[in-house]
Amino acid sequence: MSHRHAQLLRTIFHDPPSANLHWRDIESLLRHVGAELEQLSGARIRVKLGRAEEIVHHPHHSNTLAPPAVKHLREVLARGGVTPGTYEADG
Repeated sequence: MSHRHAQLLRTIFHDPPSANLHWRDIESLLRHVGAELEQLSGARIRVKLGRAEEIVHHPHHSNTLAPPAVKHLREVLARGGVTPGTYEADG
């Protein structure tokens, strides 16, 4: 995992949630960890990560995720087995 992706993953799991995470970076991280992204209607995106499958929402009026969306993304990643500890232990 690149330093940039590792730092982004740590930021996602940090409390309080950051309000400065850009969707393009999130999308890159998700693809890097093996997630399949499928555009649904509107701003909904299906994320398949391991055995987990969730719906996330692309930001509507900006490119940054709001703190509640960051918390949801954190849950999605954790259900898919992607946490900072997982990647720090591997590498």
